[in-house]
Amino acid sequence: MEETISIKEILKTLKKRWKLIMLLTLVAALISGTISYFLLTPVYQSSTQILVNQKQSENQIDSTQIKSNIDMINTYSVIIKSPAILEKVIDELELDQSVDQLSQKITINIQENSQVFSLTVQDSNPTKAVEIANTVSSIFQKEIKNIMNVDNVSILAKAEIKENPTPVKPSPLLNIAIAVVVGLMAGVGLAFLLEYMDNTIRDEKDIETLLDLPLLGSIQKISQHK
Repeated sequence: MEETISIKEILKTLKKRWKLIMLLTLVAALISGTISYFLLTPVYQSSTQILVNQKQSENQIDSTQIKSNIDMINTYSVIIKSPAILEKVIDELELDQSVDQLSQKITINIQENSQVFSLTVQDSNPTKAVEIANTVSSIFQKEIKNIMNVDNVSILAKAEIKENPTPVKPSPLLNIAIAVVVGLMAGVGLAFLLEYMDNTIRDEKDIETLLDLPLLGSIQKISQHK
């Protein structure tokens, strides 16, 4: 019985404060949408694929050499973001940023048991993201011969600029959806808080609950005309 009454009270509170809940939800969605569309800088992404494969003689596949190439990818992922590579990229593209700032824009994605890894660059300028990705890959391919004394790196796929590039972040729809959920939760929480702090006596039931006394009688409201 107590559970039924509790559920009724919850529904009653939600029904009573539904305008407040919807208002907070709408405000949160509007704020999130405004920030996502007008204040946050869009970020674009571009990627290249790099193959690590030592040239085989007489068309023979050496499984040991393949395993060695795969193991070297972890080392290459560190070298490719090192000052030895990125400083040359900055000089060639005349970038106004430090090695650390450029390194933060670059992500290396390694696939397990694969000789191919991808280099991804994120930048607020889609054209610049493509230029950085291709330049890093090209310089890495040239410099790795001197750094590791090996020639086993090939660029499998270059980054290309699309006609209508789409930013990878922010995601306005996702941000708005999250804001709606947060606003809804905040509205419900505030509704129950206001209901808890409201000590106004409205009917006979409130008197019995607050004073813990039996109700002996009630006076009906009589209009002034009568």
